[in-house]
Amino acid sequence: TASWKELPDAILLSWQTGQQGGAAVAELLRGTVNPSGKLPVSYPVSYADVPSSKSFPGIPADLPVNSYYNEGVYVGYRYYTTYDVPVSYPFGYGLSYTRFEYSDLTLSSDSFPGRIDVSVKISNTGKVAGKEVVQLYLTAPAVLQDKPERELKGFAKTRLLAPGESQILTFTLDPRSLCSFRSGISSWVAEAGSYEVKIGASSQDIRQRASFSLGKELVVEKLHDVLAPNVPIKDMGTTSAKVLGADQPFDHYHELDYKFNWHW
Repeated sequence: TASWKELPDAILLSWQTGQQGGAAVAELLRGTVNPSGKLPVSYPVSYADVPSSKSFPGIPADLPVNSYYNEGVYVGYRYYTTYDVPVSYPFGYGLSYTRFEYSDLTLSSDSFPGRIDVSVKISNTGKVAGKEVVQLYLTAPAVLQDKPERELKGFAKTRLLAPGESQILTFTLDPRSLCSFRSGISSWVAEAGSYEVKIGASSQDIRQRASFSLGKELVVEKLHDVLAPNVPIKDMGTTSAKVLGADQPFDHYHELDYKFNWHW
């Protein structure tokens, strides 16, 4: 969209609306209904900015047989936010005919006792009624594992808020929310250290922040080694290579394992 998005007065992305799509679009354009959808993907400025663009469709180039997940854990917004790559529209983005204010972010504890409740106040500060999709991102320690700068851990939509009306939304972070898959021990692990909660209107529009700590490493689930790739995989992760003292190209599987477990 980068080459033309400034030409129209506005852009309405309706996706696959089905049989009543025309009526829904008409209501949104007339203002009978206030749009409240958010993007489930990032829109890059150019295809070259996509982290998988250099390895897709695969090798050999003339008739690809293998396509590798060289981006590791840095998929979509995880890549763009971690490596500060500008996008045309970020994951979680979406406009409204009104405005919303985020305030009063509260954590139930400043250390992780096994569960933390996160609450935030959302206020309609505009002139028309509307709904807002609020997103919770978490920044975790990255000592023994590669971690994106932030990861989506929850989202919620307010009820229809009249002008001047507010609602408090609550999210829950459990041990699974903190962990990532670590190969070698084949376990989902939360590293000890400081975690930052980021509440935003998109992956790049963070409105409120708060922190809590995890005193010691937490093994959330122990698994078994399965589906290991039959060829060495080198991805763009850096932490594992540093930990194991590899100065040359490093073959490791934990990001690929993470992708199978998390995305599929």
